[in-house]
Amino acid sequence: MAEELLSKSATEVGELIRTKQVSPVDLTRALLEHAHSRNDEINAYVSFRDDAAIAEAQRAEKEIIAGQHRGPLHGVPMALKDNLYVAGEVTTMASKIHGNFVSEDDASVVSKLRDAGIVLTGKLNMHEYAWGIDNNSPHFGAVHNPWNLDKVPGGSSGGSGAAVAADMSFSTLGTDTAGSIRIPSSACGLVGLKPTHGRVAKFGCYPLAWTLDHIGPMAKTVADAAVMLQAIAGFDHRDPTSVDVPVDDYAGALGGDPSNLVIGIEEEYFFRDVDSEVERLVRARIEDLVARGATVKKVSIPALRYSEWTELATSLSEASAIHHQDLIDRPEDLGADIRFLFYLGELFSSVDYLQAQQARRQIKKEFAVALADVDVIVAPTLPVMAPDIGSAVADLNGSPVDLVQNFIRFTGPSNLTGLPALTVPAGLNGGLPVGLQIIGKAFDEATVLRVGELVEESNPLQGKRAPHAA
Repeated sequence: MAEELLSKSATEVGELIRTKQVSPVDLTRALLEHAHSRNDEINAYVSFRDDAAIAEAQRAEKEIIAGQHRGPLHGVPMALKDNLYVAGEVTTMASKIHGNFVSEDDASVVSKLRDAGIVLTGKLNMHEYAWGIDNNSPHFGAVHNPWNLDKVPGGSSGGSGAAVAADMSFSTLGTDTAGSIRIPSSACGLVGLKPTHGRVAKFGCYPLAWTLDHIGPMAKTVADAAVMLQAIAGFDHRDPTSVDVPVDDYAGALGGDPSNLVIGIEEEYFFRDVDSEVERLVRARIEDLVARGATVKKVSIPALRYSEWTELATSLSEASAIHHQDLIDRPEDLGADIRFLFYLGELFSSVDYLQAQQARRQIKKEFAVALADVDVIVAPTLPVMAPDIGSAVADLNGSPVDLVQNFIRFTGPSNLTGLPALTVPAGLNGGLPVGLQIIGKAFDEATVLRVGELVEESNPLQGKRAPHAA
């Protein structure tokens, strides 16, 4: 019974809680027991909040019994990535330097989720300072992909992806600077949304790169992602990048049919050098939509050829500025991989950085032109499959290619533009999930989510769950 309950989505168990068919206290106990039992092999959690979580679940239960139901997430237990501050508790950023850091304030998104009534079960493993994509931590150990324990879960929100895929958290949040929500969501068979830059406030989230960072949901279903975004979206004056725009009814926007949908396809960049089975699955999901009435239109974004250099010049420069003093004072306390990246970031000149911003402006302009004629642009999320833990390369149709470069190749452009981008499962390749990415217009997450749900309706994973969830 517990296994069946834990495999449900956040909105499903939220409804069971609302109708008093399930106690949030019993549910939280069941999830914590399962998460503890799986953590040795998956290593998704870096810390648990057992006593505090039970107390929060008891409070939620009392409120619901008293008729004070807060919404679809009330009483739902979930853990959060360990770069989101929880007031009075340790937030490590999966680092040694901040191993004992305690914030006085909740992150804006943590406050909003508390207002929604969630039960916080613990903090989740991540790549150190969110600066990596394999989640192989020198301080907290590697996170293992629940679909295959030998494989990376993606990163930097690898603990987040693994926890939800393994039913150790009903939903969660990730942070995304070059794909760190969408990469692990794709690799772990989840729905992951990077909202428009400025849609979700980043106060209380340790930064990686100021102009590229985003926070967004990682969930089992598009409906879960919609209610999670509903809970965390909105302006916060404490974040200088936050934008004061109306928040849509994301769950209410779901539904409908694809008969009026126009899908943009950018062949030259997003379908170049892609694993053949990944490409087949993504195109098959597009054809599913066409068969239901959608239209496909080719678009061209020539400036994408500059996106990989632009993303690296921007992210490396900004990250190195943030960590400059630690690089001087405590370089030995940084993991070797990110220490190298911080040193590399200090080699970029102001000319390099500003030229990258000019290229970025052109990429944004061309995306805007392309999206003026279509509803969304659809592409693979990752061009390659998740490799074994410890590998620096991935396989691309029989040839080894650099893992980092290829994992961020299709996700990075949406960080440069700030456009909303969603990954949803497209199918399985060799027993591992494949993701399909949907890129939309600024602040039009509603359409992106609606298209994601249309893809989801084709049941790409055919009801299969990660083998190591149970």
